[in-house]
Amino acid sequence: MRDDRLKTRTGFARLIRRPEFASLLGFIAIFVFFLSVAPAFRSFEALATTLYASSTLGIVALAVGMLMIGGEFDLSSGVAVTTAALAATMLNYNLHLNSWVGAFLALGISLAIGALNGFLVTRTGIDSFLITLAAFLMLQGLNLAVTKLVTGQVATPTIADMEGFPSAHAVFAGSFHIGNVRISVTVLWWIFFVAVASFVLFRTKLGGWITAVGGNAEAARAVGVPVRRVKILLFMGVGFAAWFVGMHTLFAFDSIQAGQGVGNEFLYIIAAVIGGCAMTGGRGTAVGTAIGALIFGMTNQGIVYAGWNPDWFKFFLGATLLVAVLANTSFANYTKGR
Repeated sequence: MRDDRLKTRTGFARLIRRPEFASLLGFIAIFVFFLSVAPAFRSFEALATTLYASSTLGIVALAVGMLMIGGEFDLSSGVAVTTAALAATMLNYNLHLNSWVGAFLALGISLAIGALNGFLVTRTGIDSFLITLAAFLMLQGLNLAVTKLVTGQVATPTIADMEGFPSAHAVFAGSFHIGNVRISVTVLWWIFFVAVASFVLFRTKLGGWITAVGGNAEAARAVGVPVRRVKILLFMGVGFAAWFVGMHTLFAFDSIQAGQGVGNEFLYIIAAVIGGCAMTGGRGTAVGTAIGALIFGMTNQGIVYAGWNPDWFKFFLGATLLVAVLANTSFANYTKGR
């Protein structure tokens, strides 16, 4: 009997030590709350809509969360999504390329931006907040200036009639049905990316390096961890995620507004923090970022289904962030004292 109680206590202690434990409790509370106040939220269609909103945020939030575990930030991730989409559509339209060619050229650009951010952070020693803030401003300006220069307006022309568009649309912006409910393919991609990231974090040497670099970069370097290489790879991971969501936006809506994406970088960081990623690095999980994105999706859609003023969304998001940070800190302090 004593052994059973000891195992139960040990199991519970391990559970509450998980970075995503507090966010899971928050997810359950918010889910039950909107189920009770918004009858329309209880339908499968509402669930599909929530999952879609969560997935498009969650894919980039996942990469941003991994970067935060490695001890860095990226404030350019929001506009980087738009940059990738603009690059692909303008290359396709003006050079008459296959849609896939433009998409992969845009991938090269996105990875290069991430690599440059990582290189500057690791080589100059300047805080990533400042480096990526500068990247944010430059990309925002480039998005608007180059789009106006090339197209004469702030929106890109349609590429829906170009070769390769239907297949690219199916991969990045397609959907499938479960019964009468339409599910976006981004939900499947999101689940896949979370699974891959979880495997990397907990089953590979790279995952151990990421956590070590975020916890104490100098100590990690002293034991042979390639700190600079790890951080550059993490920044490139953000570039890849931004490219993927940019391709979804492009092939889902066909036209891109040059000013899109501003402010989304904070939503990605908020989702990661709500999911248990520490602001100081060294702590967090891929599943936690997914829970954070789900909380965002539920709050965003739940307010609509409840018939409330959408202006309440930012208040609820801020309150959720505050509660999540307080809860994560409390659980961390509790487990340290055990």
